[in-house]
Amino acid sequence: MAQPRRVDVRDKDLHGLKYFRLVGPLLERLQNDAAARDKAGNRLLFFDQYAGLLLLTFFSPIVTSLRALQQASGLAKVQKLLGCQRAALGSLSEAGRVFDPALLRQIVGDLARQTLPLAQGREAEALRGLTAVDGTVMAALPKMAWALWRTDERALKMHLQFDVLKGVPTDATVTSANGPEIEELRATLQADRLYVVDRGYAEYQLFQDVIDAKSSFIGRIRDNAVWTVIEERPVNAAARADGVQSDRVVRLGCVKSAAVFKQPLRVIEVDTGKTDSQGRPEVLLLATDRLDMDAELVALGYRFRWAVEKAQADYPSSRRWVCTLRIGYHRHSGVAQAGRMVPATPGRTYRRSRMSDTTRRPTPPRA
Repeated sequence: MAQPRRVDVRDKDLHGLKYFRLVGPLLERLQNDAAARDKAGNRLLFFDQYAGLLLLTFFSPIVTSLRALQQASGLAKVQKLLGCQRAALGSLSEAGRVFDPALLRQIVGDLARQTLPLAQGREAEALRGLTAVDGTVMAALPKMAWALWRTDERALKMHLQFDVLKGVPTDATVTSANGPEIEELRATLQADRLYVVDRGYAEYQLFQDVIDAKSSFIGRIRDNAVWTVIEERPVNAAARADGVQSDRVVRLGCVKSAAVFKQPLRVIEVDTGKTDSQGRPEVLLLATDRLDMDAELVALGYRFRWAVEKAQADYPSSRRWVCTLRIGYHRHSGVAQAGRMVPATPGRTYRRSRMSDTTRRPTPPRA
């Protein structure tokens, strides 16, 4: 079967260029990366230009291959915007292993800090810094040997931190699919965050590490968790309306595991209104170090955890992520660059009338 005729990339086919006015100044700090390798002084493609070209693949559906990216670099509009020349295929191919993807993480954080919250009021203030955390597994190409998952399969995992009230990712790392989610979060903890995590992150030492990092957490713990009650708090009508059944200040854990914690915690039982496979009510056990927060807001904060899963569904499963892998970033460093450029994409958000009824999901904008 004949291959489909290649479509040339033209100026009018490129979208999202207006967002480079925001991102461009932040990318300038990347220019000197890998400069020590250029002993002959003839490098024509720098990291800031390469990152800008990579962003084009997320905005413009027509850029689906390395050759299409090369064509885009030859357009006058792109050259004026990025200050680049037409890139050689060899330069684009080696860029994934030459440039340091870790430099992009600070840019992602700077963009997130510039974003304003989408909600105001008492609930938004109490949940300020609410950051949902999760990891998602994505299929990898057979040649990506570093991404070995099972005997004959390749896969990678994106570990994403998502600021719920701003509707933007704040950090992302990429590992093989077997990469430990708890250790990735521990290594990337930030201050002044309210982390919300599911049972997969229910490690007591991680909870204490979050507190030691000057942040807080709301986390679902396992149904067989044990604790010693210090104080039984009353549950008001507003909390009961949101499914809160009990609110306790406790020493979490048995004699051995409780030694991890340096302070009391709260355990709140929340009825989801659903039933499990055996017809029993589904009740969540939520632990938090926020002794001052209303119980119904703790339940609301955990409900927003789904925002990170929606964000992951928006990005890695889209053709923008797939085309990035097709372009040839098969090594771990190259995929990490692509993975961290995804959160750097400015997003629109959609919301409903009440904060308590909404899950904000960012979608890549179209220029």
